[in-house]
Amino acid sequence: MDRPNWGAIEGMLADLKRVTKELPDIQRKALEVTGTAWSDDRTVKAVVGPRGHLIELEIDPRVYRKPNSKELAATIVATVRKAIEESARQAQEIYDEALPSDMRAARAGGMDINKLIQSHDADIRRQGDDDG
Repeated sequence: MDRPNWGAIEGMLADLKRVTKELPDIQRKALEVTGTAWSDDRTVKAVVGPRGHLIELEIDPRVYRKPNSKELAATIVATVRKAIEESARQAQEIYDEALPSDMRAARAGGMDINKLIQSHDADIRRQGDDDG
């Protein structure tokens, strides 16, 4: 019977203690994240918070020269999505820097948590429509 590698176990416990101690600071940094994105034509700017909630939306008055509400709505949704992806990327960087590789979210129980975090409600709704 193989003996446990006590050095590795002690190292893992030390990592866990360090992360536990730093957790409030890690969470604070993650909650300060914002994502900003511009539409391809630079007429829409979206800023979202760390959970993807829209904080700021700017619409250039040029969009009113050729009004098209469906196109504007699609541009806003696409721009907000890009901002959410930016916010998620920044938060992931914070966690990746702070956590040892074997404790990162993507490894939790074999579930791809990063994919879940970066998914959009509209994608989930669409997937439900496809299943039905």
